[in-house]
Amino acid sequence: MLLQGKKALITGGSRGIGKEIVMKFLENGSSVYFVDLNPSEHMEEYQASAKAHGAEVMYKQANVADEDHITSVVTEILKESGGIDVLVNNAGITRDGLIFRMSSKDWNDVLTINLTSAFYISKIVARDMIKQRSGSIVNVASIVGISGNAGQTNYCASKAGLIGFTKSLAKEVAARNVRVNAVAPGFIRTPMTDKLSPEQQKAITDLVPMDRYGEPEEVAKVILFLASDLSSYLTGQAIHIAGGLWM
Repeated sequence: MLLQGKKALITGGSRGIGKEIVMKFLENGSSVYFVDLNPSEHMEEYQASAKAHGAEVMYKQANVADEDHITSVVTEILKESGGIDVLVNNAGITRDGLIFRMSSKDWNDVLTINLTSAFYISKIVARDMIKQRSGSIVNVASIVGISGNAGQTNYCASKAGLIGFTKSLAKEVAARNVRVNAVAPGFIRTPMTDKLSPEQQKAITDLVPMDRYGEPEEVAKVILFLASDLSSYLTGQAIHIAGGLWM
């Protein structure tokens, strides 16, 4: 197991890609604290996996957009755990729309949850990792943070910012054996994409050289690699998980 005995903090861990990250970490022996606005409907599945792999799973309710609240929760987690080995900044939202009709609230909400929350949390956890002289931080960005996408100026700006944040923080902490990387998923299968018509789905997959959607588990596997010692000499990178899109 790649993360045997490790302790991880994952934001947005209740569903979607976050759910797959939690499961992949538990399957590899890591105890997991996950934070989200709401508990996960997969909690029984989490607990069964934790028990089977000698790990623990703990949920903490938190609003990552509220600096005081998330700072308090993360500080509590660090105290309870005795130190976090892996941080995954996965929390994210979309509020799509052309810039001409986008409200300031939609802009600010997306930037705060997708980007600023990573600053709030990493600021606390990275300091602790420096003291430990070890740790891995993984930020979940997006391929559109590199390519751009019409109707998503707020989302693309937040994800591009997250990549720049990743590279800068990696330079600040590398000498203390703390690594910081990002993943940039492309078109990933979700309940939302399942609702698209066959024609709509084909129009999307036609853009992808591998001619299919990615699966949430495929994103989680790359994050597992970045969290583990298999990537011990890798930092400051944004790894595309996009089936060849935007090579």
